Amino acid sequence: MPYAPPPDLATLDLAEIAALVAARKLPPVEQWHPANTGDGKMRIDAQGRWFHDGGEIKRPAMVRAFASLLRREEDGSFVLVTPYEKQRIHVEDAPFHAVEVHQSAGADGPVLTFRLNTDDLVMAGPEHRLSFNDLEDAPRAYVHVRGGLMARLNRPVFYTLVELALASGTEPPFVESMRARFVLETAA
Repeated sequence: MPYAPPPDLATLDLAEIAALVAARKLPPVEQWHPANTGDGKMRIDAQGRWFHDGGEIKRPAMVRAFASLLRREEDGSFVLVTPYEKQRIHVEDAPFHAVEVHQSAGADGPVLTFRLNTDDLVMAGPEHRLSFNDLEDAPRAYVHVRGGLMARLNRPVFYTLVELALASGTEPPFVESMRARFVLETAA
């Protein structure tokens, strides 16, 4: 079945978003520990672009396939892993970028859903926490995707969160998603 990107988040209700998130099946990379290892000559730059041997990988389907094989190791390094081989990959900042955010009204309060540059969807909450770094000098915010892999929020997405937090009228400002509260302040 050919890949079809999910529809515009603003057109979906929370149940439809949850169904799309549940339908995404990823390989069990955390269970694979092959003996054959090496340097994959791949990197992901700070803008979330994927490169192999110096050339940019421009086909979204290829990036999506490689992203499904990405794992973060205990030492903080990144690898692409299959049952037969594990290749190191250099990541300049975060392997994914959040390019869109949508706030839905859930039964227990608001839910923030992020679309990544791979078209994956992540619903922020206790298992997918938001973190904020260097808010005064160079704002950077991240959402946990899976297994220690993070997505950096692009500037428009970050500013949308700031607007939502300021609208709450609290000090310090925060956003909520799936009963988790995320304060917009630099992590200690």
